[in-house]
Amino acid sequence: MEMFNSIGLLLGGSWASGLNLYMSMAGLGIANRMDWIDLPENLDILSNPILISVAIFLYVIEFAADKIPYIDSLWDSVHTFIRPLATSALGYTAMADSGMILQLAIAFITGTISLESHLTKATTRAIINTSPEPVTNSIASVTEDASVAGILYLIMCHPVIAAALITIFIIISIWFLKKMFKFLKKVFDFSGREKFKDTALATENMSSGK
Repeated sequence: MEMFNSIGLLLGGSWASGLNLYMSMAGLGIANRMDWIDLPENLDILSNPILISVAIFLYVIEFAADKIPYIDSLWDSVHTFIRPLATSALGYTAMADSGMILQLAIAFITGTISLESHLTKATTRAIINTSPEPVTNSIASVTEDASVAGILYLIMCHPVIAAALITIFIIISIWFLKKMFKFLKKVFDFSGREKFKDTALATENMSSGK
């Protein structure tokens, strides 16, 4: 059973960190302090009150930035490196009592899962930002936070279900990313061509004296 708990924590924590690193860190730290979950001994640092306070502070900033069109995409761009690297570091630290090969393997797995969920979020937001209304951003942000909270709950109470759901999410996200990258490529390619046409037309009008 402990193995299933570890797998649930590994998959669920990595996926949640890709969506919202600071909420995940604060949630796991608080849960560990409240004895709702037993984190690996080397991850006790997450339950440090100072680290929890910093994570909550950063989460509040992200909570606000995540609901403003284009600011959310800028925030995600910065965190393209922060979320996967931080998750890899946590995975590496969690396996400190294991061999170096296993540590590196877990660090790679956790970082990859975090990057995958982060890219899914960032791509979705980029598409949402093509719409002029700001309400969709808030809905997406609240949905993402609710998803993180839900996964954290499952990690604590139903780790097997958490592992199964994350596996399904990963498969769906891979398919989604392929579709969305093609869509964005078409959008930006079309925009680039339109801009080129406008520039060419303006140049032609200037040359003809219009």
